Amino acid sequence: MIKKKIVKVKFPKIKNLGKRNWGSEDLLVLISKVLSLKILKIKKGKKGGLQFHHKKNECGYLLKGKLKINYDNGNGKLKSKIINAGKAFHIPPGAIHQEVALSNCTIIEASTPHFNDRVRVERKYGISESAGLKSTLKREVILK
Repeated sequence: MIKKKIVKVKFPKIKNLGKRNWGSEDLLVLISKVLSLKILKIKKGKKGGLQFHHKKNECGYLLKGKLKINYDNGNGKLKSKIINAGKAFHIPPGAIHQEVALSNCTIIEASTPHFNDRVRVERKYGISESAGLKSTLKREVILK
């Protein structure tokens, strides 16, 4: 007879990740060193920082709202794409991006669990940096 290891199903508690100028960010699930699943709520007219990530690979699904994603098109110029509920996006490490809520938005985000990983780049594009979380060095990135 083969002995089978019993693996338990988990039901993690939702964890608020702190105050955000643009809305709220809640961690739904953390699979250590594999994946984090979050729900982001961005208030109409609010935006995140123009940034890129050293290591974090993220994707999102817009559950509700209308979202503008500003991004560098590869030649040092910013472009924008507007997406509506039901659309997905992928932001690989190094991709410059910013999310702007054209209406109240709810996003499900799945990403590698690299926390504290951002490099703000507003100045590079002649934009004054908005309030919010500051840049981190690659060595400061936390893999949970």
